[in-house]
Amino acid sequence: MSGEIALNINIKEPRWDQGTFIGRAKHFFTVTDPRNILLPNDQLERAHKIVHDYRQGIVEPGLTEDELWRAKYVYDSAFHPDTGEKMILIGRMSAQVPMNMTITGCMMTFYRTTPAVIFWQWINQSFNAIVNYTNRSGDAPITVNQLGTAYISATTGAVATALGLNALTKHVSPLIGRFVPFAAVAAANCINIPLMRQRELKYGIPVTDENGNRIGESANAAKQAITQVVISRVLMAAPGMAIPPFIMNALEKKAFLKRFPWMSAPIQVGLVGFCLVFATPLCCALFPQKSSMSVTSLEPELQALIKESNPGLERVYFNKGL
Repeated sequence: MSGEIALNINIKEPRWDQGTFIGRAKHFFTVTDPRNILLPNDQLERAHKIVHDYRQGIVEPGLTEDELWRAKYVYDSAFHPDTGEKMILIGRMSAQVPMNMTITGCMMTFYRTTPAVIFWQWINQSFNAIVNYTNRSGDAPITVNQLGTAYISATTGAVATALGLNALTKHVSPLIGRFVPFAAVAAANCINIPLMRQRELKYGIPVTDENGNRIGESANAAKQAITQVVISRVLMAAPGMAIPPFIMNALEKKAFLKRFPWMSAPIQVGLVGFCLVFATPLCCALFPQKSSMSVTSLEPELQALIKESNPGLERVYFNKGL
């Protein structure tokens, strides 16, 4: 059966040019669209059918190219790219903004007492563990031990950082104290992500030539990929955790919040959410998903293999992850 669109559209790749920041930003604005978590199950299954059928060369009558791309992004928002399993709702990329705005807003509102710091840092790292597990790579699966180690280490690191900085900032401006949660989150990301991807650091990640032909595995490529992801995650959190403190510090001096102090948390959550709507996709787009590095930066044994099998190759490519 044939439809109204061509069968040679590569829906395995994003719709927009990933060689440019604008193209990557458009892609990630679509991937992280929070509206996708509201889609009913029947719409998800329909998108699954459209994408699966198209890959088999089957196109339903009347299907347009825009509808195909929409189905592709709906499918990608809910189903794991390697296993094809439907992902846990709060672990999907489309849940990043609403979940992070709630957790981050509360971390920044309830940061003064030790029980509140421990509770919200624990909630944050529990959410991160779910996200990391949900978006695990099928090529390098996360074991239960790895997940548990990363979870405990990141939670401990975040809580220790937050409590230590809280103790240091008791005698300084309240505004400085508001930045403690950001320091804790940044520290946790620096711990969590490398631990979660420790298998890649030990055994390497697949590297390919520009045509996608697999050449081997490189731990050096894994180091570059993980560094890029850590930078993206820290910068992703920065606007939502750096801008609202100035606004909230000014608002709390006004009569409105003095009269209605319970409004502090909703306002803070809203401010963080506004920042994350833009920061999440834009920071995901900082580095190409298909990153590259010079052959001379690879391990000596892999360089020797490439020199023997593909002597003209100057750069290799790899998936950096999210």
